[in-house]
Amino acid sequence: MGLRERVVAALEDVGADYETMECDPDLADTAAFCDAYGIPPEQSANAIVLASKRPAGVHAMFLVLATTRLDVNRTGRDLMGVKKVSFAAPDLTSDLTGMMVGGVTPFGRPPEMPLFIDAAVLDNPWVVIGGGTRDMKVKLDPEVFSRMPNASVVDGLASVSAT
Repeated sequence: MGLRERVVAALEDVGADYETMECDPDLADTAAFCDAYGIPPEQSANAIVLASKRPAGVHAMFLVLATTRLDVNRTGRDLMGVKKVSFAAPDLTSDLTGMMVGGVTPFGRPPEMPLFIDAAVLDNPWVVIGGGTRDMKVKLDPEVFSRMPNASVVDGLASVSAT
């Protein structure tokens, strides 16, 4: 099963209310995508993989709105139960998920990888997230995140970005 099919199967498995959107791979990064396709950044969510440094080998995915910043060094670290954590390098993200940065999505991630969702994501009637590849995005009702396996909705996971 290809990556697109894996993502769609995962969406179907949890009964997501969604639609896929084709995307120019050169415009897959959030700011370029929102500008080119008229998507409000406050309704775009980014899936971010963190990797522990001490101890090594612990990974988790976090979902936050594009207009916010993930609290990596406090909340992210504490949720992962590690002493030191950082953003996973693009090659590690790809190795862990099979997805490229610009297309990373919670759907089709390895089932053992925990997912932490900022509660603010669920405050929207819809959000756009990565579709697993840089040429597909997914527009969906974010209530589905509260029903996903190995996922937790966290109040205050992210803060409003200064930019």
